[in-house]
Amino acid sequence: MSTKKVDIIFDAGCAIIDVLDKGLAMSKDEVINEIINSGLKGRGGAGFPTGLKWKFAASEQSDKKYIICNADEGEPGTFKDREILTKVPEKVFVGMALCSYAVGAEEGYIYLRGEYNYLLKDLQPKIDIFNNQMQQRGHKFIIKVKSGSGAYVCGEETSLMESMEGKRGEPRNKPPFPTVAGYNGKPTVINNVETLVYTTMIIRMGSNDFKALGTADSSGSKVFSVSGDTPNAGIFELELGMKLNEFVEEWGDGDTKAVQVGGASGHCVPRKNFDKTIIGFEGIPTGGSMMIFNSSRSMYNVLKNYLEFFVEESCGQCTPCRVGCQQLLKGIEAIKKGEKSPAYLEDLKKLAESMKIAAKCGLGQSVANPFISIADNFKEEIIY
Repeated sequence: MSTKKVDIIFDAGCAIIDVLDKGLAMSKDEVINEIINSGLKGRGGAGFPTGLKWKFAASEQSDKKYIICNADEGEPGTFKDREILTKVPEKVFVGMALCSYAVGAEEGYIYLRGEYNYLLKDLQPKIDIFNNQMQQRGHKFIIKVKSGSGAYVCGEETSLMESMEGKRGEPRNKPPFPTVAGYNGKPTVINNVETLVYTTMIIRMGSNDFKALGTADSSGSKVFSVSGDTPNAGIFELELGMKLNEFVEEWGDGDTKAVQVGGASGHCVPRKNFDKTIIGFEGIPTGGSMMIFNSSRSMYNVLKNYLEFFVEESCGQCTPCRVGCQQLLKGIEAIKKGEKSPAYLEDLKKLAESMKIAAKCGLGQSVANPFISIADNFKEEIIY
């Protein structure tokens, strides 16, 4: 398939509140089944089936349930959620309200990245209007905003809830999962900004039309944040399932040697693998960041930059991540200076693989993605 552009997320050609009325006229099971049938998977990167998450929370018996919109957009190279909250925030609100109806929650929160607090000047009045609309419809649901504290790890859902509860942002042990014991120990659904918009649009357009886009394993479309060595940086919505060479043909500068798919925690794909790499859940899933590097870029410097970021952002709770990130950074610096032999790179790769297994949360587990993909494909730029 080619890089087919679509316009679902930012389409302004529908009355969003009508979509909510349509959803509220359906049964709760019908809403959940429509999301399940669509094949929608979380657009934050992890890719858990959205409808199943809603179904699990709906099945829990509790006096209180919560809906949380994860707007802690901290992945380097990702800037799509900010655009969504600026241009079509009502679609996010409706997605939260539909979820609240389906699972039986009366309270929702937007966990807004601290650096995005400037959005509140325009966002809060729109939230107030929406809350009034909920009251007018007799649907007991209210949306509030919680400000993040700037920690990358708080993009992980359990760390996010710890932060919301006024604690240090650190991941929790799982199980229990948030749909069982989440915010304040109550069943909680946490969805990414983009995921919630797609739930709104699935109710509007129908699940069959949505899953007609993309592939069997990666239904629908996705918003990509394109940056780096490209003549056309920006935000683009494309069908999932495209080959990376098709993407590079349209967004590369003619000299693309690598694409970092999924931000700092994603995979670095070299030119030789462009035609073999599918952007989707059957290939390389991504939260949306597509960073393009041409031949002028040092992949050693790129890797070093990522590792410095991970060292800074590790919460320090678990040893594999806290110590592992530091040792990977020190290791490649030592190789570059000639203080360690090139063979030491293999030891570092083994350390990264161990972190993938032993680290407590996605931060430490994902460090192996950029490290091994760059070490394997651009070894000569590290050891010489």
